[in-house]
Amino acid sequence: MSTRGVIYIHSSPAAVCPHVEWAIGRVLGVSSVKLGWSRQPVDPDTMRAERSWMAAPGVGVELASALAQWPMLRFEITEQPSTGRDGERIMHLPDRGIYRAAMSADGSIMIAEDRIRALMATTTNGESLRSGLDQLLGMEWEQELAPYRNSGRSQEQSWLAQVS
Repeated sequence: MSTRGVIYIHSSPAAVCPHVEWAIGRVLGVSSVKLGWSRQPVDPDTMRAERSWMAAPGVGVELASALAQWPMLRFEITEQPSTGRDGERIMHLPDRGIYRAAMSADGSIMIAEDRIRALMATTTNGESLRSGLDQLLGMEWEQELAPYRNSGRSQEQSWLAQVS
């Protein structure tokens, strides 16, 4: 059984790019990964790349863990839902670290009922409820990544696959 996802490296110093490729290859069990880097227009001193991947369910979090070893990276990993598993979206920012959430088939963040109930039980007004929901939805990550995402809409697409 396998699933699909996308690796978005939104910004990486050029010197770190080969290390990123090595880390992805190690997780996927392949000897060589080439991401096809291009300049990041939002931050021209950095590079960006994105690739689709196909591997066993759960590899998205392994990829994120490997990439988080370089705290200066801005990246996002998505993993599509598969039999018995929700999809995931994992985002990383240099100053905030990792945000991880379940993702529906259409790419929307899903928040578990118990987390919403806990938030409702601990908030005292509309503003604190709104702030708590923004936190659960990863809005700080979303807002910071938005300009980086929009800068690469015309990238080529190719697939990386895990070795079985």
